[in-house]
Amino acid sequence: MKHAYIFPGQGSQFVGMGKNLYEQSSIAKEYFEQANEILGFRITDIMFSGTAEELVQTKVTQPAIFLHSVIQFEITPDLKPDMVAGHSLGEFSALVANKVLSFEDGLRLVAKRADAMQKACEINPSTMAAILGLDDAKTEEICKEITAEGEVVVAANFNCPGQLVISGSNEGIRIACERLKAAGAKRALPLPVGGAFHSPLMEPARTELEAAIAATTFNTPICPVYQNVDAMPYTDAATIKQNLINQLTSPVRWTQTVQKMVEDGATHFTESGPGKVLQGLVNKIAKDAVTDALS
Repeated sequence: MKHAYIFPGQGSQFVGMGKNLYEQSSIAKEYFEQANEILGFRITDIMFSGTAEELVQTKVTQPAIFLHSVIQFEITPDLKPDMVAGHSLGEFSALVANKVLSFEDGLRLVAKRADAMQKACEINPSTMAAILGLDDAKTEEICKEITAEGEVVVAANFNCPGQLVISGSNEGIRIACERLKAAGAKRALPLPVGGAFHSPLMEPARTELEAAIAATTFNTPICPVYQNVDAMPYTDAATIKQNLINQLTSPVRWTQTVQKMVEDGATHFTESGPGKVLQGLVNKIAKDAVTDALS
């Protein structure tokens, strides 16, 4: 019986997130104020009392979710993870939880990642869509056909059985939604995002983030991290670093990650961060697992 801690990615944010942590814990308050200084703006003002429009900006959303997830984990006493994993952005939170990254370095990398992804979105206008109720292999097959025809479309997030997010050019996603519905998808929903995350169109961001990751110290972890790129556990700092670089242009294999963690003995999954998105996904992937949240 092993206890896994999991950390959410973009999409879990909400106005007011983290305010209770700030008000109830002096340690949390120190972390948040340190973050304001590192980022060069008062992200706490946006998190606690900003508008939804302000919070949804990539440069705000990613650090905000990271801060909520990591601070919640750090102020909870006596946590001893046997394994950790994070969904997309959440992998950075997981790497702070298992001591690969310091809080400060993790936040700086997340801020750089958000900035680099925003720039990549401006270079390549693109988007994503959620495909529900269709076999993953069929979705991938149709994406490959469209890409071969000249528009980039790839499987980006394997969230749980029957829920796969695709990523690509605006036109590619439009065509894919039509074809996937014709192939039997229950729904094909364009998502309100500004770019094709986890696709080849993020290459400019990957290149920029690579330099920042290469210059950052990665420590030996206290437990394995199951990484998005291949859903496998890692404890070697150099390998973890390379996988994190490759993450931006590779799919998030969350279904496979949870399955592998269960195979390796995980029976209890605890989510640290805003919302309960990952608990819902784990419940669909591993029906016998116990799930809860630090919040």
